[in-house]
Amino acid sequence: MSGAARSRRRFARRDDLGLTRAEFAVLRRLSTPKKIQDFVFSLPANFEVGGQTCLSVREVLRQRRAHCIEGALLAACALWVHGEPPLLLDMSATQDYDHVVALFRRGGCWGAISKTNPPVLRWRDPVYRSLRELALSYFHEYANKRGQKTLRSYSRPFDLRRVDPALWVTNRKNCWHIGELLDELPHFALIAQRQVKLLRRRDAIERKANALLEHRRPRKRSRKKL
Repeated sequence: MSGAARSRRRFARRDDLGLTRAEFAVLRRLSTPKKIQDFVFSLPANFEVGGQTCLSVREVLRQRRAHCIEGALLAACALWVHGEPPLLLDMSATQDYDHVVALFRRGGCWGAISKTNPPVLRWRDPVYRSLRELALSYFHEYANKRGQKTLRSYSRPFDLRRVDPALWVTNRKNCWHIGELLDELPHFALIAQRQVKLLRRRDAIERKANALLEHRRPRKRSRKKL
């Protein structure tokens, strides 16, 4: 099927995605955003112990681990299987990591499915009237280890139907191309430069709360002495 024909298809079929019956069955069971979020949360965090990754949907299912963009890719694919557009939103930060979420709408309002290890920057209920409102809901908690609030901009939605599923659904290699496409999207500022100096750092109790983790980084195995 051509990319143009696939992009017009509302429901992604197994053959469109190139998944096995078992792989597709997992996505078929994730029939609501809440079920998708629960599944994404159930996956252990991908700490990239062996090096940086951007795993495809197939590899997330196979390796049973994910970080933010990997969880967003799987969530977007599951949404597409159930007739919703596979949309990603990129949030850009300064002196910090960017964050990627999968978007969905209910009653004209936006919500987000998100994979994070700390207790913040997670799921958002579909109550936000605009993407700017949604992105701003992450602003206060989006901070680096020094307590500085770092979120600065958000992208327009990126529809993954523009990309061959072989590059992000079944790819056995890293999907760096998706990250590059998100970086190239137009981004919209959340705050003005003059407002940056007005920002208050997160206080000690907020930093302590943010240090809570759902999954612990695996310990490095020490080499046995001969």
